[in-house]
Amino acid sequence: MTDSSAPAALYIVSTPIGNMGDMSFRAVEILSSAALVVAEDTRHSRRLLDHYQIATRSSAYHEHNEARETPRLVKRLQDGESIALITDAGTPLLSDPGARLVSAAISAGIPVVPIPGASALLAALVGSGLAGEQFTFFGFLPRKGKERLRALTDIMRMTHTAIIYESPLRVCDTLTELSEAGAGSRTAVVARELTKKFEEFARGTVAELAARYKESPARGEVVILIGPAAAETVSEESLRDAAASMREAGLSARDCVERLISEHGAPRNLAYRLAHEG
Repeated sequence: MTDSSAPAALYIVSTPIGNMGDMSFRAVEILSSAALVVAEDTRHSRRLLDHYQIATRSSAYHEHNEARETPRLVKRLQDGESIALITDAGTPLLSDPGARLVSAAISAGIPVVPIPGASALLAALVGSGLAGEQFTFFGFLPRKGKERLRALTDIMRMTHTAIIYESPLRVCDTLTELSEAGAGSRTAVVARELTKKFEEFARGTVAELAARYKESPARGEVVILIGPAAAETVSEESLRDAAASMREAGLSARDCVERLISEHGAPRNLAYRLAHEG
């Protein structure tokens, strides 16, 4: 290994999601010095590598060959070579191949080094205007059946922001399903073509955006963000009744406080007061 080579490790390298200027200096350095670049689509990735004059050899790694390729790649890592994993755009493993290789490398004692960079998920979140302190990323939703119903039900119950990757052809259908399920009044954002020339953030309610994309279907890469369900308000009287029932059942004041908070959403001060009444 030459001094300019990347130390033996599996590097998870984020690449631009549209704007070539979002490539980091560190990413270029690692891709240039690795023994091999593993890419979801080598033809697509070669355009990126050529743009930055990176001559490193590349090989394909995707859902159809990862079971076969993983042992071979781990063997190369064990032999002291460095491998850089990239995807077509953005950060690998986020709705893209790579998890099997990362898991196998870790099991083999190989260092796994993330090289942060562009991510459609995070770009959409920070530009959306929705709360980002807590969120759940669903990736691409299942197309049909119980798994899709389960995912949509989870989104309906979310008390924080939900983020979905979606095909532009299914944006209207997904928003319509959520609207018909009762989320029509929820705040939503459709982030489209992030970092590209026609980047757009469409904001409104789920129902409004469903109507918009029914009339004019979305184009390009799409991220859908759904705001949280409104917290249910519970009256003090109903909380008092619940506290009385708990005391009658023999619960201690401390247990009563914790259950009022966890099961009924009561503020701690109110829960403490009601637990000690009577």
